[in-house]
Amino acid sequence: MKVTKEQVQANRAHIVETASALFRERGYDGVGVAELMAAAGFTHGGFYKHFRSKADLMRETTESGLSQSLASNKSLDVTEFFKYYVSREHRDARSAGCTMAALCGDAARQSEDVKATFAAGIENLLTALQHEGAVPGDANQDKGRAKLIDMLAHAVGAIVLSRACPDDSPLADEILEICRVAILEPLPA
Repeated sequence: MKVTKEQVQANRAHIVETASALFRERGYDGVGVAELMAAAGFTHGGFYKHFRSKADLMRETTESGLSQSLASNKSLDVTEFFKYYVSREHRDARSAGCTMAALCGDAARQSEDVKATFAAGIENLLTALQHEGAVPGDANQDKGRAKLIDMLAHAVGAIVLSRACPDDSPLADEILEICRVAILEPLPA
């Protein structure tokens, strides 16, 4: 049976979506191609009809995940973005949460293509946050950007540290609370 071009594109998008969630949940090396394709409802052999390698899929899922994170947070103002980002709700949503918090550590050990994709995604998020005026009262653009980088690194680090603790650990919540307060302090209420 011949598959239409539209169905091929839909299948590829479904594989990317499935892989994105699995990679965020278990890391790039925590999911094999056969398992990934089974989770997407396809055979292992079909993978190479869509992608040249797992590395190509990793780059595409990273790009997709970072773009989706940016798009879903565009409706939030900067204060609301950081309130949600450094929350238990976001922390516990590994497979649906931010690609940066889930995969930055893994990305550091991946190809230059994956690293470049992360760099572009981080830059896009910084640009969007800067456009929203994240650091009120700071007319110096360089200082504002530096503060945003600090806030974003603080937020991502808070999620990573909190996730490293057992789920029911009081320390996991303490990390989130202390970091959320510190990040939100200079922002408008």
